[in-house]
Amino acid sequence: MFHIFQISGIVFRASSLKIKILIPVFISCLLFLSVIDLPFSNNQLLDATINDSSESDTPRDKLIGGLLTADFDEGSCLSRYHKSLLYRKPSPYKPSEYLVSKLRSYEMLHKRCGPGTKAYKDAKESLDHDEIYVGECRYIVWIAEYGLGNRMLTIASVFLYALLTERIILVDNRKDVNDLFCEPFPGTSWLLPLDFPLFNYTYRYNKEYSRCYGTMLNNHTINSTSIPPHLYLHILHDSRDNDRMFFCQKDQSLIDKVPWLIVGANAYFVPSLWFNPTFQPDLMKLFPQKETVFHHLAQYLFHPTNQVWAMVTHYYNTHLANADERLGIQIRVFRKDAGYFQHVMDQVVSCTQREKLLPESATQEESKVNISKSPKLIAVLVASLYPEYSERLKNMFWEGNTSTGEIIEVYQPSGERIQQSDKKLHDQKALAEMYLLSLTDNIVTSARSTFGYVSYSLGGLKPWLLYQPTDLITPDPPCVRSKSMEPCLLTPPSHGCDADWGTNSGKILSFVRYCEDIMYGGLKLYDKI
Repeated sequence: MFHIFQISGIVFRASSLKIKILIPVFISCLLFLSVIDLPFSNNQLLDATINDSSESDTPRDKLIGGLLTADFDEGSCLSRYHKSLLYRKPSPYKPSEYLVSKLRSYEMLHKRCGPGTKAYKDAKESLDHDEIYVGECRYIVWIAEYGLGNRMLTIASVFLYALLTERIILVDNRKDVNDLFCEPFPGTSWLLPLDFPLFNYTYRYNKEYSRCYGTMLNNHTINSTSIPPHLYLHILHDSRDNDRMFFCQKDQSLIDKVPWLIVGANAYFVPSLWFNPTFQPDLMKLFPQKETVFHHLAQYLFHPTNQVWAMVTHYYNTHLANADERLGIQIRVFRKDAGYFQHVMDQVVSCTQREKLLPESATQEESKVNISKSPKLIAVLVASLYPEYSERLKNMFWEGNTSTGEIIEVYQPSGERIQQSDKKLHDQKALAEMYLLSLTDNIVTSARSTFGYVSYSLGGLKPWLLYQPTDLITPDPPCVRSKSMEPCLLTPPSHGCDADWGTNSGKILSFVRYCEDIMYGGLKLYDKI
């Protein structure tokens, strides 16, 4: 968490020119901040608006090569057109013309079939009566499961499936999706109305649910002549082989006839879609650069709300903007007794120094020798539940104490110690930190962390992945540079649809390989091996 003196300092600086006009609001904010330790001031939205407008004369590709439509009002969602233009270097990864065309076609379809339309009303009524809906529109409903990283990865996966099959994606809004993201589709909504009939039975959505696809396969209760009005798809870490048959070509020909699909997922299942021969031609045209799938879909789908974007812009302008180089470090400890561990700290230091991302700390004599007239400033952004990691880094580099003369400044926006998914403020801060990490020049992330996967892929960065420690011992080597910016599918299928090929996907697709941070267990997309 931020210390109150840091926040107060930022508030005073940000508000000095406005205080005469905003005295009542200013006093209220100070009183509020004095009792609640928030990471960002209440004046940030105004600051973000001013900073955005100051760049208005600079030529910019605010539509990201046509990835975004121009059909939105900019003020309603400041991040939509500004997030990749003001702070992030232009992405070398351009969307294909086919992807741009597909997105525009999808937007028109969503406008015809989304909530509030006659088509949606008719489809919902058919569902109410447990009848097959016959019409233009078919739907896939995403259920909010697990933490924010998992949710963003699974929304992108479900949306890609919707693109490939011309279904309408509707997202579960019973948690905090609407507090985190702006609407991605113009003139309509992706939020599933709260009166959706099947959400009266959400507790039944598990592997035992009678209309779970894997269960129906096991029980031989689904075939080409017996199509249910809806199916539940169980794509979680504990999915059975029959659940994962969902990705297979012959199964898709059957599922294609079901008007309503409901998805419970916590895995980035995009790599599995490439194994389906029906999908492959479209996927090849959509993503000629195969490792750009999440990068492009995330830039299209995930636009932080003005409240979250104000957190990002204010923190960036205050702490990161003036640095010559920015390094992001994301630390996740996968233990029941998670906290600060010295072997994890040693691993982070070993990785960053071995890979020349940070210099070694210096003796007093070396510090005197290496004083430079204009030393390089490196800002280090640490994202972790535990503040001790950034505190140790700060102590290493006190008063510019480096062997090569650089100045190292270490920042950590929050350190809440306990993950609090579904709490609005916690998730908003988590999203802000993902975006801040995505704005760095280099990034180090923990193995198996979906938070880290989202952060580096969003920024188009190839990360250094920290190997997962075992038995409280620092791994040697401590980390590996990934050759792909795609997230990892942590729980891939154990077999193919028609061939006994196990998880050695290289025998089937040369560009789907093991993840560097979870050898022999995860799969991801690569352009170059």
